[in-house]
Order: sequence, then structure tokens, then C-alpha cells
Amino acid sequence: MISDAYLDQLSYERRKKNWEWVFHHLNPADVIYVAEDQGEIIGFIHGGKSREVEMDYDAELYALYLVIEAQGKGYGRQLYNRLVEQLKNDHYTFMMVWVLEQNPSMAFYEKLGGQFIRSKEIHIGDNLLIEAALGWRELK
Repeated sequence: MISDAYLDQLSYERRKKNWEWVFHHLNPADVIYVAEDQGEIIGFIHGGKSREVEMDYDAELYALYLVIEAQGKGYGRQLYNRLVEQLKNDHYTFMMVWVLEQNPSMAFYEKLGGQFIRSKEIHIGDNLLIEAALGWRELK
């Protein structure tokens, strides 16, 4: 989906710094959960108040990542359920997520009940890609 040239310029050190900044500057509405297996971090979910003010969704799933070895084992669903539980406790009612249309995780979000809202073009490096918004009109 994304060119090797763009991916090759990414670095572990920069991503680590980005996430350290996120952890030290959390918005009070942000929620982050980490999944572990035998003491190893295998994934995380990050969500909170929607960044899309023009859309009728008050919460947003910002990111959900699992290492390849952990995919398909229920960890993603557990992280999703925990995030939704917290968002409901925080009085959110509708949630959305942006996902690249070619990303296999589209099927995961659709299986969880996400419904297509709209799409938009985005540039990542030299690639023009389509990103789809999926939404949940009821958090369960």
C-alpha cells in the first residue's frame, strides 16, 4: 500500500520519540491500552474524543496495532472492547475510525459493526491512497 521508499525513511527512534511525547502530553480525553503476552508488548489501542469536528461522531479510535504474531488471536477484539467500555464510561455515544481502504483490517472493523461513512484521498509519501471512515452509531 505504501511505497518502500517512504517506509525505509521511518525510524524506530523517531516513532519512539513520537509515542513518548504522546504519553507525556495526553489529552485528558485520550485512552491508551497495551496488550501483553508473557511480559511482551504485542499491541495497543488509542482513542478518545473525535478529531473530526464536522462529522457527527463524538469519539474516535485513533490507532490499533498488533504485532503480526498476535493477529487473529482475539487481542484486537479485547483491546477494542476495553476501549469501547471506557468511552461509554466517559459518556461518548458514537465512535469512528479512519482506515486505508486496502488495509486488511477493514474487514476486522466491519466485523465489529463499523459502517462505512465516507472516504477521502490522502498522500503518504508519494502515494495517493483512499482512506475510509467507518462508524459505530451505538457503542456496545
